Amino acid sequence: MEALNYASRHCTLMTLMAEYKIGTGGWAYFQVPSMDPLTAYSKAFNFVEVNSTFYETPPLNQVAGWRERVPVDFEFSVRCHKDLTHKYKLQPINEAHELLLRSIEICRTLKARILQIQTPPSFEVTPQKAGILRDLFSSSSMKGIRIAWEIREKRQRNQLPEYLQRVMQDLDIIHCVDISREDPAYKTDILYTRLFGKGKHNIYQFDDKELRQIHEKVKKGKEKKVVLSFHGLKMYLDAARFKVYDEKLAFPPVTGSVGLSSLRQVLSEDAKFPSTKKDLIENQGWKVFDSTPTERIHASEVLQVLTEKSYQSLDEVIATLRSEGALSRTF
Repeated sequence: MEALNYASRHCTLMTLMAEYKIGTGGWAYFQVPSMDPLTAYSKAFNFVEVNSTFYETPPLNQVAGWRERVPVDFEFSVRCHKDLTHKYKLQPINEAHELLLRSIEICRTLKARILQIQTPPSFEVTPQKAGILRDLFSSSSMKGIRIAWEIREKRQRNQLPEYLQRVMQDLDIIHCVDISREDPAYKTDILYTRLFGKGKHNIYQFDDKELRQIHEKVKKGKEKKVVLSFHGLKMYLDAARFKVYDEKLAFPPVTGSVGLSSLRQVLSEDAKFPSTKKDLIENQGWKVFDSTPTERIHASEVLQVLTEKSYQSLDEVIATLRSEGALSRTF
């Protein structure tokens, strides 16, 4: 809740370049009192990735209602239903064509220019499958809608087979990656990145250093359009902090205090006791706190100072860290 309130407070006045889009994977949890979540979200950010379409296909009248609740310059992207990639495996069969066309219709209703598809780790892209892509995407009426393909096949980072790159580039497909982990295998005029960070699944929050690195990457790039879609448990806060940094080159605080008092505030959200050092690092270490007035770091950097034992309370954890001079060891 604190992260959501933060996002609504700090982002409403942010303005960015017309083709520089920052947002998150959905608006359902963006809660502002007495406001519709999507309307409130659109006052904070200029872009959203519609994540729900990955799981179900909404009726077009509902989709049209989404478009009506946001400003004219607000931009959507749409995630294609998982059946296209997980069930039909991008085969050019009638069911796949129909599903793709429904996704394109949703894009047109939202005036979305990017359709995001995600293939699972089990989907191996062989030369034969790469050639089939031409049959599926070339024969469909894309007409200005670009595919951003996230390939979760087990492989070396930044490595796509040359035959696959050639097909993707011929079809004008964007290679969608998490640029906090890797770079696209090839460049296009659009950078589309889904930002999860280095945690497990979506359990992560970006610290100042990581957001600076992302910012440096997108500023050095020569793409005509950059779309950053933050994901994870703190996605609204991450996206809001990134926007503030882009404007002021300085990060706002994440709590109302500094040092161990800030860490206490962050841990008090949901830390359970008794907990071991290992438990605390695994369950709480991904969170970010204000280590100083000008820097935010991960809680794990401080929690690692703890001795190996079971802690009975948050007070005991903070007292131990204070006695060990934990913050002085992190710099």
